[in-house]
Amino acid sequence: MKALLQRNVLLLLGAQLVFVAGSSMTVTMGGIVGSRLAPSPSLATLPVSLMVLGTALGTVPASLLMQRLGRRLGFAFAAALAAGAVQVAALALRSEQFALYCLSTAMTGATLAFSQQFRFAAAESVAPERAGQAISFILLGSIGGAFVGPELVASGDRIVEGNAFLGAVQGAFMLFLLALALLLAMRRTEATEGASAAGDGRPLREILQAPLFRLAVAAGVVGQGVMVFIMTATPVSMHVMDGHDLATTAGVIRAHVLAMYIPSLVSGLLIARFGERTLMLWGVAALLATLAFGLSGHAVMHYTSALVLLGVGWNFLFVGGTTLLVKSYQPSERYRAQAVNEAAVFGTSATGSLLAGTLLMSFGWMPLLLSTLPVLLLMGFATFRLRKAPLPSFS
Repeated sequence: MKALLQRNVLLLLGAQLVFVAGSSMTVTMGGIVGSRLAPSPSLATLPVSLMVLGTALGTVPASLLMQRLGRRLGFAFAAALAAGAVQVAALALRSEQFALYCLSTAMTGATLAFSQQFRFAAAESVAPERAGQAISFILLGSIGGAFVGPELVASGDRIVEGNAFLGAVQGAFMLFLLALALLLAMRRTEATEGASAAGDGRPLREILQAPLFRLAVAAGVVGQGVMVFIMTATPVSMHVMDGHDLATTAGVIRAHVLAMYIPSLVSGLLIARFGERTLMLWGVAALLATLAFGLSGHAVMHYTSALVLLGVGWNFLFVGGTTLLVKSYQPSERYRAQAVNEAAVFGTSATGSLLAGTLLMSFGWMPLLLSTLPVLLLMGFATFRLRKAPLPSFS
């Protein structure tokens, strides 16, 4: 059983790399492709926003499908759909159709609703006290994706000469086929398939009323929402508005995605030492520092510093919040609780992403950053207030 669980976790690690590569590729090129194909400059970030919206709309169907079919088939379906999505993107780029490109990014987003649950599958494979470390371990796969995704954009013309973006999506197609093979190699386990049969658990209303459950959801909402809001606007602000070249812009996004996942080397250990709520407070502090650096100027160093801190803050809030989340419900409640969390997290981030382009074009980079300050202060206050609240005890 132990060897089987290790096999599944390693396969999930590889799949995580591929899905992060695909999403970071889309973030890097989506706003730029949008600025070239969109009928209005205010729609430049719509492709990336639709990717996030697709994730939000896919969260509940993803949970329900996996509850019915299991993790293995649900994840494999997502990889196949992702491979189809990048082929639609290739067609859109060849024909220069903005609406078709938007459809492809929305499809990609729907697949990410499934891949976001890799971390839950990993947490379910270990003892509860090891959940934070398992979640961090899966997120380490994203480090490779952080390199591969932007590199596909920067070097895409080596795959398709003269068209870097088309080359990037064709490279992503091959990666998603690899992920499909990895996920089909997963095996069912008693630990992951039997938990849902342990009873119906509490009514959903009672789960939602628990303060620590709400705090865990808020951590994901704020961390993901602020991160996507700022990240979506960055390529357009850097490349389109401030004139930084494509390679430099891709480098900043690469640094950001690396900063999102490299802290996973230590975040699980930090949770074991200091607790998930302390890590969440550190995440809020890092996001506040993001605003300070971003407001300092428009040079590459300012963008880089802000986006690196944005990644670190996201990691601490997201890992801390997820760890707290899986401790706040019973195993039999997991699909319902996870569906609520994912819908809230990615629904909020979709809204932020949709607003990012309009706010950036209407008011500029610095007002966009300042608009996130109130929610960060509220998140810090709520976390500090509940920092010592006891975890629930289920008999």
